[in-house]
Amino acid sequence: MFNPSRDEVRRFFFETWRKYRAAEPLSGLENPALQVVQMHPEYHVVLDAPERYLEREYFPELGETNPFLHMSLHLAILEQLAIDQPPGIVAAYHSLALRKGEHDAQHAVMECLAETLWRAQRTQVPPDGAAYLECLRRQAGMA
Repeated sequence: MFNPSRDEVRRFFFETWRKYRAAEPLSGLENPALQVVQMHPEYHVVLDAPERYLEREYFPELGETNPFLHMSLHLAILEQLAIDQPPGIVAAYHSLALRKGEHDAQHAVMECLAETLWRAQRTQVPPDGAAYLECLRRQAGMA
């Protein structure tokens, strides 16, 4: 299982953005990562300054959004959709996307994913795929 460090994730996004801006070819996961970056122009200033943002801390309790975590969650959702894992996520997502549009649908999925991961960390058990899917179905109005 691939388990990158915080800095590796950040370097991945910095490098993907650098390669795109330099018109260099992207490979593998860089292509969907670029899609995510392009959905968030507000993060381009961060990606343009790796020396400033590589080690920056973000504090949600102060209302700060970690752009790298946010983009990583988008990327995780795209990967889940690509393989329909957990089974049923594609149907729930399509229902959400019809109502909200692609980007807002991903944010709705992200809420469920973040809640599922938070519960797993809190209880120290694997993420509950069934609860995740149920949350998605509620968001999509399918439950």
